[in-house]
Amino acid sequence: MGSSQKRDSLKILAAMTAVIMLILSVAACSGKTDPSDSSETTTLSTEILQSAATTMMLETVSTDPTPTATPTATPTPMPTLAPEERVVTVTFTGDCTLTQDYRSSNKKFDSTVDGDMEYCFQNCAELFKSDDLTLINLENPVTNKTGHKDNQYIFRMDPDNLEMLTTNGIEAVNIANNHTMDFWEDGLQDTRDNLDEYGIIWSDDKYGATFTASNGIIIGMVGLGNDTNASDVSGIIKGLRDDGASIIIASCHFGAEGTYEPTDRQKKIAHALIDDYGVDIVVGTHPHRLQPIEKYNGHYIFYSLSNFCFGGNYSLTDPDSVIIQCDFIMDADGSKCVDYRLRVFPYCQTSTRPGNDFCPAPYEWESEDYFRVMERLDWAQGDE
Repeated sequence: MGSSQKRDSLKILAAMTAVIMLILSVAACSGKTDPSDSSETTTLSTEILQSAATTMMLETVSTDPTPTATPTATPTPMPTLAPEERVVTVTFTGDCTLTQDYRSSNKKFDSTVDGDMEYCFQNCAELFKSDDLTLINLENPVTNKTGHKDNQYIFRMDPDNLEMLTTNGIEAVNIANNHTMDFWEDGLQDTRDNLDEYGIIWSDDKYGATFTASNGIIIGMVGLGNDTNASDVSGIIKGLRDDGASIIIASCHFGAEGTYEPTDRQKKIAHALIDDYGVDIVVGTHPHRLQPIEKYNGHYIFYSLSNFCFGGNYSLTDPDSVIIQCDFIMDADGSKCVDYRLRVFPYCQTSTRPGNDFCPAPYEWESEDYFRVMERLDWAQGDE
């Protein structure tokens, strides 16, 4: 036999020997392990799953699919506003009736204004334009209807005169008041439609409204008439919050005419709006007189801002009025108002006395008139 043949024979013999030893080894292991005892296999499988879940060895001990870890959702961070971006400034005035009594033969308001859309607010337009939002109580329907109620006073504003608001920086109005229905339901709907046409935001006790400031913070507005309870507008307030409003303003046309102190009902409604429904500020009109400012549970209540520009009154027994600017200080992500800062501007409803020229003018700083307004508001500059 040649040397190559000897090498081939030795290889075959070695291979056969290896096979025999492997068979004996397997037989020996089978004899030591009870097939019903799977603890060793389980232990091995667990060790492999824990230490080498992606190795080839896993395939030899388990047919379960490799578990895939579910990634943890990363929350979207809320933007952090710079300190100067956390301030939203809103300006408030009292009752505005930009017309005269519909049945009067003396059209003094129309003849005084004489089509000048800047006339009435010429002394305060720059103040209105300096803020994020100016909100007034508009106490007259805006309609061309002729059928009306038989009340002591009936007001009807020409739709074209809404330019008085847009020209002078007045963006929003409350129309929940006792003259809204002077021309019945048709006149009310005309009012809403005409305000929409001029891009003026309106709210009442049936519909809320929102306004988005330049920093993206949303202001919500709701109106209450003299017969409206706080609970009546709870759904509107919730809807405003659902729409993203971080500030809620309630305009309340309530109280007793000709009085300088709020009634118990005014207080009850204002407190409920804050305590029960989370309103940030309550702005009152209707008494035609100034009433005190109250700070209640960290929130401001203006019980009555009196009249401001009131075309329905040609002689003023009490001309005192006021403009209030409120800075709403928001938290870092703009989701909640955490503080307030007020600026109070005593005004007269007319720039010439006696009488009424329908052009409100500021009282002179520290004059007798100035201090009288501050006293009626129960307010001092040192309060802020």
